[in-house]
Amino acid sequence: MLAASCTTLLTRQYEYDEEVNLSLDGSATVYVNGSVPAFVALHGIDLDSRPTARLDRAALRRFFTSEDVTVTRLSVSRRNGRRFIHLRLAVRDVRRLSRVAPFSRATYSMERRGNQYVYAQTVGVTAGRAVGDVGWRGNELVAFRMHLPARILYHDAPSKQVERGNILVWEQTLVDRLKGTPVHIEARMEGQSILYSAITLFGAMAVVVIVLFTAIIWLVVRKGRRADR
Repeated sequence: MLAASCTTLLTRQYEYDEEVNLSLDGSATVYVNGSVPAFVALHGIDLDSRPTARLDRAALRRFFTSEDVTVTRLSVSRRNGRRFIHLRLAVRDVRRLSRVAPFSRATYSMERRGNQYVYAQTVGVTAGRAVGDVGWRGNELVAFRMHLPARILYHDAPSKQVERGNILVWEQTLVDRLKGTPVHIEARMEGQSILYSAITLFGAMAVVVIVLFTAIIWLVVRKGRRADR
């Protein structure tokens, strides 16, 4: 599962990462993974960063919950001497995500332009809350990922690559994220989902098969009648 760990594509490990699994109607499943210190520093949530401290799960759920966002899964793991939080969120409309405290410093937009959808996101400043010495070495990475539902027509991901499963990745060092260095995300996709296209294609093929099968039966029956004359 995507939310099972912070180990992502190509076994790359992130100190913090978000993935927006988008639908064309604007709803989304959002996965948020990160160390407790990263959650505190980036979002300003009041959690105890000590590795031995008990995690306040109720506070986490309250912090990420709103009328548009529901926490559907919360789990914890440990890596590099730090606890990692893994959240799965059901988001009613990604365009209203910035109304929720942890995402209030980012902007989200999605609109239809002709026969395509354009998604844009900017991640700006952080809460900038100090966490002290938590074992960070300065080479930790942060990632923002998009899992898009339709064929991608354009994107500005630095890698220029579309990963398997129609996933785009924007990476940043944790140092730059803590400084609030902006991350700009834009992707344009077809106005029809891949699933819908596949179902339509499958349906069309099924119709062709039925027509051919019917034609073959008709020819066989016709030849049989001729043979009986």
